Amino acid sequence: MITVEGLVEVYSDGTKAVNGISFEVKEGEFFGFLGPNGAGKSTTIKVLTTLLRKTRGRVNVAGFDLDRSPAEIRKCIGVLSQETSLDVDLTGRENLRLQGRLQQMHGKALEERVDDLLKLVQLKDVANKPAGRYSGGMRKRLDLASALIHSPKLLFLDEPTTGLDTQSRAAIWDYLEGLNKKEGLTIFLTTQYLEEADKLCRKLAVIDHGELIASGTPTELKDSVGGDTITLDLKEISLRPTAKEILKTVSGVIDVADFDRGLVAHARNAGEIIASIVTNLDRNGIQLSFLSISTPTLDDVFLHQTGRRIRPDELSKRETEPFLM
Repeated sequence: MITVEGLVEVYSDGTKAVNGISFEVKEGEFFGFLGPNGAGKSTTIKVLTTLLRKTRGRVNVAGFDLDRSPAEIRKCIGVLSQETSLDVDLTGRENLRLQGRLQQMHGKALEERVDDLLKLVQLKDVANKPAGRYSGGMRKRLDLASALIHSPKLLFLDEPTTGLDTQSRAAIWDYLEGLNKKEGLTIFLTTQYLEEADKLCRKLAVIDHGELIASGTPTELKDSVGGDTITLDLKEISLRPTAKEILKTVSGVIDVADFDRGLVAHARNAGEIIASIVTNLDRNGIQLSFLSISTPTLDDVFLHQTGRRIRPDELSKRETEPFLM
C-alpha cells in the first residue's frame, strides 16, 4: 500500500527533517510510526498525503507515484490530523455532509454513509447539535468520521489522540481496531504514545532525528532489548558514575544507561541478580531510594537504541515489581 525509498525532506532553512528513510506498509496493515516530538513523523505523513513536496526519494501510495499522480492519491486516502478541522457552527451531521460533497458524494448514498458513520462513532444522538458544543473527545470522533466519509483505502492518523482524556483515547482505539480488523482498512499511525503503538500496531518503525532506528512487530522490537529492565533511583545522584561502573561488572547485565535520578539496566534473569546488585552498591556506600524490575517496553527499545527515553516528561506505563528502599 505504501513504498518509501530514500525519502529526504530538507526545509528552506536547511533543516533536514527526514534523512533517507525507507519502509513499506502492506495492504490491510496497521502500521505505526513511533518517535518523540521533532523526530520527523509529521513531516513524513505530510509528504505521503501530498501536503508537502519531498526533496528527494521515491514514494508510492495506493499504487500511485507521488510525483506523477498526487490527485489520484488524494482520492483514495483519508487524513486525521492532530488538530480537528471541523466547522463549529455546523451540526455534526452537516459537517459530514459537507465533507461528503467535497468528495463528490450526493443524495441517498451520502445520507446513508453519514448515518452509518454517526452510528459508528456514537454521535447519532447529538448529530443535530453544533459541533462547537461537543467535548474534545466528541470532536475527535466526528473528525475521524469526516476522514472516513468517502470510504478511503488508506487512513493516515497524525497523533490522533493527543490531548484526549483516557476514556476518549480508549474509545478512539476501539474504533480504529474495528476499522482495521473488521473492514481491512490500512492505517498509518504516527504517535509518541507507547501504549497506543503497542496496542494497535502490527508493525512499527521507530524514528529519531529524521532517521529510522528500528522496525518490526512490537514483540520483535521488545525482544531485541535482550532482557528485563532494572530501574534504580539513587539517593545521591552524584554517585551515579560509580554506580554505573559497578552495575557493568555484575554478571548478566547487558547494558547500563543514565535515567532521571538514577540508572536503567537491561539484564538476563534480572530477578536472580538483584541481590548481587544491591549488595555491591551497598558495599560502596551507594544507597537506593527505589528499584524495580519490568519486562521490556517500547520505551526500553528507544532507550536501548538512543540512550534516552522517548517521552522524558512521562514514564511509560508498565508492569513492575517494585522494591522500596
